[in-house]
Amino acid sequence: MSALAGWGDDYFWGAMVILRLFAVSLIIAVIIGLIGAAMKLSGNRLAQTIANAYTVIFRGTPELLVLLIVYFGAAVTLTAIVQSFDANVKFIDIPPFWAGAFAIALIVGAYMTETFRGAFLGVDSGHVEAARALGLSNFQTFVYVRIPQMWRLALPNFGNHMLSLMKDTALISVIGVEEIVFVAEMATTVTNKPFTMYIVVAFIYLCITTVITLAVMLLEKYANKHLVGGK
Repeated sequence: MSALAGWGDDYFWGAMVILRLFAVSLIIAVIIGLIGAAMKLSGNRLAQTIANAYTVIFRGTPELLVLLIVYFGAAVTLTAIVQSFDANVKFIDIPPFWAGAFAIALIVGAYMTETFRGAFLGVDSGHVEAARALGLSNFQTFVYVRIPQMWRLALPNFGNHMLSLMKDTALISVIGVEEIVFVAEMATTVTNKPFTMYIVVAFIYLCITTVITLAVMLLEKYANKHLVGGK
């Protein structure tokens, strides 16, 4: 354990980075998933086509490749746009943290789209008809009737997506974000103890994913408590 001496603070702040990345990516992924599910369930052929293409592309492309394409592609695209207004601009670099967060959100959002779509289809159609009979608009029905009931059905798979998202944060070290995998790589070059350094990373991830798993279990219990009472 002497090999870990002096690296504790680095691992701590690296863990803070992945927690921030997890939170940002999760929010974006949920928004993308809800929009994608709504588009798939809409009667608009164009919206359905776009949503279907999105889920096929991002569920079928390696995650590391998506990360690299988003990071470098966004920089090239933004540079080209700015250069069209100012030719003196050489290159615009995208912050790796935000590029990583958006890339991971796009990947997980594709899976959430399908999860939310299935959960929406599981909502009792009678409740939706009752909401419309009461004069609620389609948007109000979506927000006040369908989403609250959809969450209970989506929670099991949603928990799996949260775990996948957390584990995907390990990929962002390849674009230079100084999180715990990056710290382990640096520590390995100094101590020449790769097993020790990476086992610490594994332990940190295991602790975080265990907390996520327990949180989802509590949420499921809370969401289904009315079913237990009904029995």
